[in-house]
Amino acid sequence: MFADRVDAGRQLVGCLSHLRGVPVAVLALPRGGAPVAAEVANALQAPLDVVVVRKLGLPSQPELAMGAIAEDGVKVLDERVLRMSRVRPEELLEVERREQSLLSARVTRLRGVRAPVDLTGQVAVVVDDGLATGSTARAACVVARQRGARHVVLGIPVAPKGASRQVPEADEVVLVSGVERFTAVSVHYRNFTPTTDEEVISLLEAAARRW
Repeated sequence: MFADRVDAGRQLVGCLSHLRGVPVAVLALPRGGAPVAAEVANALQAPLDVVVVRKLGLPSQPELAMGAIAEDGVKVLDERVLRMSRVRPEELLEVERREQSLLSARVTRLRGVRAPVDLTGQVAVVVDDGLATGSTARAACVVARQRGARHVVLGIPVAPKGASRQVPEADEVVLVSGVERFTAVSVHYRNFTPTTDEEVISLLEAAARRW
């Protein structure tokens, strides 16, 4: 159980000690991943950036991901969920179009005119506050790879056991806690208050001042 996302970030740092002294960039999945990632970036003395992602929720059950989209035109799909739900191609396209509009607006809001951190030859540490289906994490890892990262690490405070199999796009998955009977990320935090855009922007600005 984590007190909050800051506590989760500090505990995650303890699992990433092998990256100290290595050229690293930390990438947060906003919004909830930003406070976790900020702790990691500060401890590893690494730049902090975001990878903006949007879940593609089932039309009949929006909380269940059938995939995700991310910056740079990245899209990943969960073929198992698509087969089981029998989503029609036009339904998928409609959800994708709606989420793409929201993604573009979020990129502008969070990053503004700042260019993404250069990942060429870097180890990219992709961080979120937890992992459920893995779709958004998969998309973020693809973005990191496309931007030139030589090694992609997914750092997660809590996830189902066997999470590495859910995110084959990561070279390495680092977990603080792997849960046998996983239900939801929120139940593993005493304080899971939603992170705001303003908080994410403040964390990015504070990190930029250090670099």
